[in-house]
Amino acid sequence: MRKLLSTLAVVVASLIGLSALTACGSSDASGQTLRVGTLTDAPPSIYLENGQFTGYDNELLRDIAKREGFQVEFVGTEFSGLLAKVASGQLDIGSSTISATTARKKTVAFSNGYDTSYTTVVSKKGANLAEAGAFAGKRLGVVQGSVQDEFAGKLAGAEVVRFPDYNAGFAQLRDGSLDGWVVPKDIGQKYLDQNPTVPLEFGYTVLDKDTPSAYAVAKSNPDLLNKLNDGLSKALADGTVARLHAQFFKQAPVAAELAKGGPGLPVKNA
Repeated sequence: MRKLLSTLAVVVASLIGLSALTACGSSDASGQTLRVGTLTDAPPSIYLENGQFTGYDNELLRDIAKREGFQVEFVGTEFSGLLAKVASGQLDIGSSTISATTARKKTVAFSNGYDTSYTTVVSKKGANLAEAGAFAGKRLGVVQGSVQDEFAGKLAGAEVVRFPDYNAGFAQLRDGSLDGWVVPKDIGQKYLDQNPTVPLEFGYTVLDKDTPSAYAVAKSNPDLLNKLNDGLSKALADGTVARLHAQFFKQAPVAAELAKGGPGLPVKNA
């Protein structure tokens, strides 16, 4: 009898352990609450408003989650450590206008793309930073580990200054400690709109369409990746992607691929 009770206890404990597993690292997202790493200061894509994580990226993810039968819990994090946390299972999804680059595909898997963007250099008016060859000896602020970090590193002669978030970089641009601030153009536009008394302008700008913004997941979780792509496909088909884009990006037209019924922006993982 003692042996039987002992065996039953082991079985019950095992079942409890299985039922108590968190979403992180699980292969089935249905009905679970998934932890989403995001930023707090990159409007209109990702930001906090009245204590609520919102923005185009996060509202689209909420819509996808509803369609696919799971919940999302947003967690503010620094961009430099985001992909490592997703890859290790500390976070289930990365939602931070993450460009699906070849280098990043070595660490995580990406959903299909949900946005294209321009990378731009914001500077004080009259700084004359409109050309790629204008940056010798200039101090350029970037978010550490971002595509803009890589972009700035290719500008000949530039001194790249790295920050944990967008607010810190903007503060130094505003007080004159930086010559330029490298950001996605939509984020730069939002800061310009919110600070009309600061004399700022856009300088050197390039279109980034080959590496669209996409959600990051662990390579070991193909079920979640499929759910994200399925939900995104449905949101494209019924025009939700276009509607949310128009809501948050009032001055930028949606890419033709993301219009209602459009083909989307496929991402091929490594």
